[in-house]
Amino acid sequence: MSTPPTVAVIGTCDTKLEVLLFLKRAVQSTAVCDAILIDIGSYDPSDLRDIDIPRSDVLREHATTVHDTPSRREALETITIALTQLLARLHSTQSIAGVIGAGGSGNTSVCTKAFRDALPVGFPKLMVSTMASGNVSHYVGETDITMMYSVVDVAGINPILEVILGNAAGAISGMAKRSLNRADLKSSRPTIAVSMFGLTTPCVQVATQKLEELGYSVIAFHATGAGGLAMERLIREGYFVGVLDITTTELADELVGGVLTAGPHRLEAAAKCGIPQVVSVGALDMVNFGPADTIPKQFQGRLFHHHNSAVTLMRTSREECSKLGQIMVEKLKGAPTNKTRVILPLRGLSGIGKDNGPFCDAEADGALLDALRSGLQCPVEELDVDINDPSFALMLAKALHELLQANGQ
Repeated sequence: MSTPPTVAVIGTCDTKLEVLLFLKRAVQSTAVCDAILIDIGSYDPSDLRDIDIPRSDVLREHATTVHDTPSRREALETITIALTQLLARLHSTQSIAGVIGAGGSGNTSVCTKAFRDALPVGFPKLMVSTMASGNVSHYVGETDITMMYSVVDVAGINPILEVILGNAAGAISGMAKRSLNRADLKSSRPTIAVSMFGLTTPCVQVATQKLEELGYSVIAFHATGAGGLAMERLIREGYFVGVLDITTTELADELVGGVLTAGPHRLEAAAKCGIPQVVSVGALDMVNFGPADTIPKQFQGRLFHHHNSAVTLMRTSREECSKLGQIMVEKLKGAPTNKTRVILPLRGLSGIGKDNGPFCDAEADGALLDALRSGLQCPVEELDVDINDPSFALMLAKALHELLQANGQ
């Protein structure tokens, strides 16, 4: 019989040993996976017999000890680095097929940070947490961590927690077992990343269809902040031969203070990795906010469009558009000019920015386009249509195909 896959159960054994041992045995009782227990606590518990990797061995990965650090914050940072290095090693040697953590806010912070940094997208990761019923975006980030709310405190076994942990054990065991048999995330065809938004969807659909006809596999990322982060991460991890970055709207949220920012490093991965990319200015005519009553007071008097009950869009100003152009120029400076092309629509950046649309503003759009024309070192092309015109989408697809062919793809 083949060896069953191993799940790493991770937590603070000085305070949660009973819970973690229950979880370890619950995984083993599935008869699908084996389990090892990793201790990331602050102190060694009195009984170490059932701990497979004690905290001293975890810390050895970082060549330090928690006792060397003067504060809780620094202690958590130390154990997080050590756990990250340990999990990366265990993954690289195929010693584990899944990870599961259980605990409160401190343990959740340590585990999820290590899961994000050490383990690739697609590797099974589950976190049972007292924090999982709130906003978990800072725990999950751009990865595929599964968060499960513990309902009760993770402090001693009781009938409710037994059910929750049993479900979690079954879930991670099933994921780990399946991960051994699944295909790699990469397609057999050359794969392209494309960024999209509701208001650039027609463009993305036509470009995607054309690229698929040309023999590519196309993966779309919704430009919601997390989508842009995920796309940039997978570009860095080498999943794509090229990028069609149609919808760069997350840059506007980062600049102005919208809710869908992808952080300060959006539009940088392809340039740093030196892979072919075609970039446009999709939905840079807007900043995203939630319901109207959540918009910060400093934006009173601006032009808004109520996209739906949960999303309010604000038109970017001439000054903001000029600054966005300068930001794009700076981000694309390091990109190989023979692998980069910027293509601009002259009659609207989104579905509501075209002629007679509520966000039609030729002056603001012109400030963005002028900043790009004057600053970019890579080739720039223009088409006298709005971004969702089929001819513009086909131009984007053709340009990326030409870049890929010229660079041996």
